[in-house]
Amino acid sequence: MTVVETEMVRIPGDQQRGEHMTAFAFAGRCSTEDLQDPETSRQWQLRRARALIEPNGGEIVAEFFDSGHSRALPWKRRPRGDALLKALGDPERGFEAVVIGEPQRTFYGNQFGNTFPLFVHHGVPLWVPEIGGAIDPENEAHDLVMSVFGGMSKGERNRIKVRTRTAMASQLSVEGRYQGGRPPYGYRLVDSGPHPHPGKAAEGKRLQRLEPDPATAHVVARIFAEYLRGKGLYAIAEGLTRDGISCPSAHDRVRNRHRRGYAWSKGAIGAILDNPRYTGHEVWNRQRRRDVLVDVEDVTLGYRSKLEWNDPSDWVWSTEVVHTPLVEPAIFTAVQTKRRARRSTGGVERKPRQRNRTYALGGLMRHALCGRKMQGNHNNGAPYYRCRYTAEYAKSAQLDHPLTVYVRESVVVPKLDGWIARHFSPDRLPDTLRKLHAAQQKQQASPDLAEARQKLADCERRLAGYRAALDAGSDPALVGQWINETQQDKSAVEQRLRSAQRRRPQDIASEAELETMIRTLGDMKDRLLAADPAEKRPIYEAFGLALTYDERRQAVTVESRPAAACAYGACREGDLNPHAL
Repeated sequence: MTVVETEMVRIPGDQQRGEHMTAFAFAGRCSTEDLQDPETSRQWQLRRARALIEPNGGEIVAEFFDSGHSRALPWKRRPRGDALLKALGDPERGFEAVVIGEPQRTFYGNQFGNTFPLFVHHGVPLWVPEIGGAIDPENEAHDLVMSVFGGMSKGERNRIKVRTRTAMASQLSVEGRYQGGRPPYGYRLVDSGPHPHPGKAAEGKRLQRLEPDPATAHVVARIFAEYLRGKGLYAIAEGLTRDGISCPSAHDRVRNRHRRGYAWSKGAIGAILDNPRYTGHEVWNRQRRRDVLVDVEDVTLGYRSKLEWNDPSDWVWSTEVVHTPLVEPAIFTAVQTKRRARRSTGGVERKPRQRNRTYALGGLMRHALCGRKMQGNHNNGAPYYRCRYTAEYAKSAQLDHPLTVYVRESVVVPKLDGWIARHFSPDRLPDTLRKLHAAQQKQQASPDLAEARQKLADCERRLAGYRAALDAGSDPALVGQWINETQQDKSAVEQRLRSAQRRRPQDIASEAELETMIRTLGDMKDRLLAADPAEKRPIYEAFGLALTYDERRQAVTVESRPAAACAYGACREGDLNPHAL
């Protein structure tokens, strides 16, 4: 962009109108924490942006709108925000200036100070309604106004969090109100009446409460009884699996589609034993998300949300018993006393772990048989990856899993680097990315979406049948319970469909984004081949690698979903020479 064009963007509207139509890119953001419909939020932000630029001869030719991402994330960690920053340095970007419809949605804290210098460096004006035009980098008042909006955005988010948490604590403590989330194993959700908020009640929202699940409530009582009789977590898990009792993820497949559900695990038994809601009280605030710096050496990368356990003294209990207890309070207290005693005295003291061990494929390798991530482990000074499924899960007839499975890192990494060098070489990279692009387009009609639509149609048929049963004189209480359960299933399926449909448009990359990825991944490939093994993991992550080890075939299969843009599907040519591994 020439100096003349840059100056033309800054000319007041009366002089500019008719001489030059300025091409703008629109930037915005909306997340679920804002409690707004993403499309509605996008439209009103877009309307504000157009109201600012159109009287001055501006036209929006590109959009960079992030949906579902918190304002606390810096621009580089928002997919569309990051794409905009990268486009600033591209002479062929197709726009001359950027307009923002609502700075409080787009900038948070000190993000303006960390981002605006890039606009100045590349000579791209940034327009905001509160300034009335383009921000002048030499104007202290403009800088102060934008900094104030960043502080207001941070304060607004914090106030929302405080109000929400305070209201939830009050509702639970005084009313014993169920605060959402999946019901604990042994319970199921039932209708508890209309929502007390008139607006939500008008939308058809209703309160829910917990009631014992006839199919699983007795299992919870058995777990507590066996533990008090001296059985360990693994022994209890083995007994339940041997008796053919479905584990939590197998019993509730709708909420646990990401788990295999072959057998009970020690973790599941421990979670049940530690859950105070089996006493009949609602308990909230057992865990809390805390923002921690992504990198203490570079605060501009912002924060990540980390889920932590709160001290029991911070838990919020309902004053009264609000649902049918599955265990007596005395039994629960006895179990907790025994659990604490075992934690403090049980086990052999371990040697301190060495902190300088690195794993190039840490968190990227899964075992084909069970689908679990393989853990990094050093043997004889060399890095390996292992799966010890049977150390956590009871033996199951459904899954003949070896005691321990190992794969050595030095066998995988050289062939993995060769695969990347081959498929992401300058001559093959465009073809590779276009294959990934085409694979993602085919996923528009994925089996998951087809299954969800089929379930939605099934819910509609069931509801029609229940209404016919009511008309025929069936018991209203019983049929009403069936209707409520089906409505819950229908709501869950509709939510899945809405989420999938919101994601789909962002999953498909444009040709321009593919060209950016070609340059980016080509540079990363060169860095990878020259990097020390201890420094390769971040590069593998940028390539979006997912590895699956099959010890029966002695093969590692690789899928690539590059992180330079949204997901692009799986590479069909990812087999790492199974005859050699």
